[in-house]
Amino acid sequence: MDYSGFLRFLNDHVDASGKSGRIIIRFAHPAEFAECVRQLLKHKRQHPALRHIRTSSLLQALICPLGLRGEVARSRFGLWVEEDSLVSVHSPAPANKGQTPSIPWGVRRIGAPETWSVSTGYRVRIGVIDTGADFNHPDLRHSLARGINLLNRISLPYDDNGHGTHIAGTIAASGGSQGMMGVAPRSLIFPVKAFDHNGSAFVSDIILGIDWCVRNRMHIVNMSFGMKSNSASLQNIIRKAYNAGIVVVASSGNDKKGRGGDYPARYPQTISVGATGKDGKIASFSNYGPNIDIYAPGEKISSAWLGGGYREMSGTSMATSHVSGAVALLLAMKPDMKPSEVKRRLRRTAKRLSSTAARAKGGGAGELSAVRLLRTKSGRSRS
Repeated sequence: MDYSGFLRFLNDHVDASGKSGRIIIRFAHPAEFAECVRQLLKHKRQHPALRHIRTSSLLQALICPLGLRGEVARSRFGLWVEEDSLVSVHSPAPANKGQTPSIPWGVRRIGAPETWSVSTGYRVRIGVIDTGADFNHPDLRHSLARGINLLNRISLPYDDNGHGTHIAGTIAASGGSQGMMGVAPRSLIFPVKAFDHNGSAFVSDIILGIDWCVRNRMHIVNMSFGMKSNSASLQNIIRKAYNAGIVVVASSGNDKKGRGGDYPARYPQTISVGATGKDGKIASFSNYGPNIDIYAPGEKISSAWLGGGYREMSGTSMATSHVSGAVALLLAMKPDMKPSEVKRRLRRTAKRLSSTAARAKGGGAGELSAVRLLRTKSGRSRS
């Protein structure tokens, strides 16, 4: 490959403003990618426009603000090119003010408090790819690690939306009697800020977030977001995370569709989550059917919010955080369990949905039970 010619092409066509859009350029051979990155680092000194190009070593890809010029990169240099798409967090309704919930109803419904004598998720590392987290929230003080801000690398992943803080609270809040308790209160959240204040992100930022999670040895990645179209690059890097032993939990979406489901939840390497209400039936907004692996509480869920407060939200996003917390409880007891084994165990130990109609609608999947998930004849706890 003519690396110099390729990098000159990129330098001449990079749109530093980003207004022309972005593309993901993937290399078929690791050696070619490694050499291109080496040349890129060398050429950045002479060609400042190249500084706007980011790399994913796990995907073997460059992420470039090139817009439609990517087609030229495909034809001239024989590289695999994909347009970078927008993704949104999954929450169908605006947040309502909530009371301080010591143990929210969803955490109780899955039976998490009954498991804390054997597992609290101790030291399980969870990458939450979302809008960041409120590092000053009293219930999250002991639950948050530094993480990464992909939108501003020199800043902590502070939440300017609220969605990521809500997810973190359900998974791992540890406020005790004075605040709220999440499903796995001694697990550790690593906020990966890929979404802006509007709850929007590019696929490329999610790719870089997954790359970071693999390099930093997360056990679980929570993905409470989705999009309608498939992305081969996103599927490829999720497959790599799965093969690295990471459990990927994804929200199915809020479109009320029976055979739908958003990406990345539709990929076989993820655990696809639908939402239930307090009555144990599938929530009115939730996707459902054969593409769902498990359902969990997702309607009117109270959790942590910006400014040290609490909010009530509904969505398959909220259901997904319950599942991530329950998986953390399991992995604290059984740290060598593979992602495929975790998914099978979640499905096998799920409770039946609360009515015949709901079970028919559910596509064979049941509702999350942390108690049944952890029930075992042998196995020692690390909590």
